[in-house]
Formats: sequence, structure tokens, C-alpha cells
Amino acid sequence: MSEVLRVNVGLGERAYDVLVGAGALAAAGPELVPHFPRGRAILVTDRHVAALHLEAVSDTLAAQGLRVDPVIVEPGETSKSWTGLAGVVDALLDRNVERSEAVIALGGGVIGDLTGFAAAVTKRGVDFIQIPTTLLAQVDSSVGGKTGINTTHGKNFAGAFHQPRLVIADRDLLATLPDRERRAGYAEIVKAALIGDAAMFDRLEAAGADVLDGRELDTAVAAAIAFKARIVAEDEREGGVRALLNLGHTFGHAFEGDAPKDVIRHGEAVAAGIALAFAYSAHRGDCSAIDAARVAAHLRAIGLPATPNELAHTDWNAASLVARMRDDKKNRDGRITLILTRGIGAAFIDAAADEADLLAFMETQLS
Repeated sequence: MSEVLRVNVGLGERAYDVLVGAGALAAAGPELVPHFPRGRAILVTDRHVAALHLEAVSDTLAAQGLRVDPVIVEPGETSKSWTGLAGVVDALLDRNVERSEAVIALGGGVIGDLTGFAAAVTKRGVDFIQIPTTLLAQVDSSVGGKTGINTTHGKNFAGAFHQPRLVIADRDLLATLPDRERRAGYAEIVKAALIGDAAMFDRLEAAGADVLDGRELDTAVAAAIAFKARIVAEDEREGGVRALLNLGHTFGHAFEGDAPKDVIRHGEAVAAGIALAFAYSAHRGDCSAIDAARVAAHLRAIGLPATPNELAHTDWNAASLVARMRDDKKNRDGRITLILTRGIGAAFIDAAADEADLLAFMETQLS
């Protein structure tokens, strides 16, 4: 078993650690016990993840004297809804969850977001622990305390900031992850480097596709989490600098909203969105075309899309995509907020993008 890396998210009384690497769950065993004073661990997961990991996770917790009481929901975004939230909250109340005990989220981003929101509102707040089973969730949604569900108005439009007590990013849980999902998760790793760590991007670029496996992956995951932890510690509730973590997401969420269900992955949409953010920055003269080309080349080397037409869905409409961007949660005063860049590792917030120019740029990109 390789050494488990530890990253602290420094939030004072709400601070917590993220354990990264192969064997992280077993290493965390003694730290888990105090969170379950009744000797049982209520664990929320989905049917697909349960078939892959529930038995092994239960055995690991049993070695610490903890009995797992699972709540199993249907996989996919449909569970991340008002109906899905009500089901999980009712399940917690049926089990008479106490505020002294934590709830475990075992799964990808959907399970983490849903369980975290349920924990935030049940009895006005119970603790929860994240055990993410996808690379995307390990480096992004499991850290930072943003929980929520989707509504008819868009993704994550209802939710709460509710920090976990511990995050266990165990590489062993990624062994069953398809290559496509692993590549999609990488988008959130490279995003951190492109926002504010040019040296990290140099290392990722040099590693190429090898970064997706073994100790190289542990190091990259820990670096991305450490970067995010610094941003979250400075701006926990996304009132300022934390918005930088949305690099690529304004474009990406528009792609996800306009694509047929389940055709593209979140990380794929974000990758294309990151490349577009660099291309649009170069179009405006904010960064060099060389940097934009370098980012696009790296994404392609990993196997990720770097243009809208490299996504699995290609029937896009520029006006529809810009309309989606107009509904983004970051926007203020009716103006589109974009995360743009002055170069690799130098992202910035543009709180009033020129919508006409953005539309013309998107039309050019889609032609």
C-alpha cells in the first residue's frame, strides 16, 4: 500500500482532512469511529455503486466495529431532485438519525451532492462523510461543501453550503471506473492548474496520459484538492474568488443543458468549456493564442474534447447556448459572468461579458 496523502481544508471549526491514495479508506478506519457513536453507519449510495463497492466498504467499517445501514437510491441525475431528496431525508428520519452521528455518501457527484443536501436539512443539520467513487467527485464535488439538487430551472439551483467532516479519496475505488469516466474526471484536475498554478500544468503536460494511473494520479489529485482547499478557505460561500473554480463551467453547463440526456459527461463538457474559455480570452486579446493552443493540445492528448464539435453531441445552436449562459448562477445584474484567463495559471473573473461578442464568437466556433 502506497503512502496515503493528507490535505487539510482549513475552515476553522469546520476544517477537515481529505485522505488521498490507494488504501485511504483502510487508513481512515480509526478516524471514522468517533463519527458513529451508536456503532452504526448510515450510508447512502446508488444501486450501481452498491453492487461494486458496498460489500468491501462494509467489511472495512466492520473491522472498526461499525455496522453499515445502507440507503440505496437509483443511479443517475434523476435521483438528484426534490423527490430524491425527500426520499433520502425520509430514510434518515426512519432510521432516527441523531445529530451526533454522521451519514456517509458513497458514490459519485450525484450521491455526494444529494446526501450532503439531505444531511444539511435533516434535523437542521447532521454531519456527513464523503467517500467518492469517481475521479470527478474526488477532485471536485466532494471537497468544498457545495451540496444540492437539480430543479426545472437548471443544475444545482437548490442546495446549501454544508462541509463534510472527512473526505476519503481512495484510488482503489477507481479500479472499476471506465476509462471515459477517468478522463472526464481529469478535467477538474487540469482546471486547478490552469486557474492558478502554471508549474502544476507544466508537470501535468509532461506526464501526459500517464497521469491517469498509479502514484502519479495520487499526486495530481492531492495537488488539485490542495489548490481548491486554499480557494475555499478564502471564500467558502463563493462571494468572490471561489468563482474562479468555475473555469470552463459556464460554457460546460450550457453544453450539458442543450445536449440529450446522458450523451456527454460533465467533465467532457467542462474540458470543452475550458478550451473555449482560453480561445475566447485569446479572441479578446487577454491571453496568447499560443497558450490557448497549448491547453487544447493537452486536453486532446488526455483524450478529452477541446472544441464543441469534439463532444459526443455536435448539434449545437449558438443562441441557445448563450441563453443557457444567461441563466448561470454566477451572473449578476442581468450580465453574464465568465471565468477567463490572461494565460496558463492566470484566470480572472469578468462579471460583465459582452453578450453580442460572445454570441459571434460561439457562432464562429460552431461553424
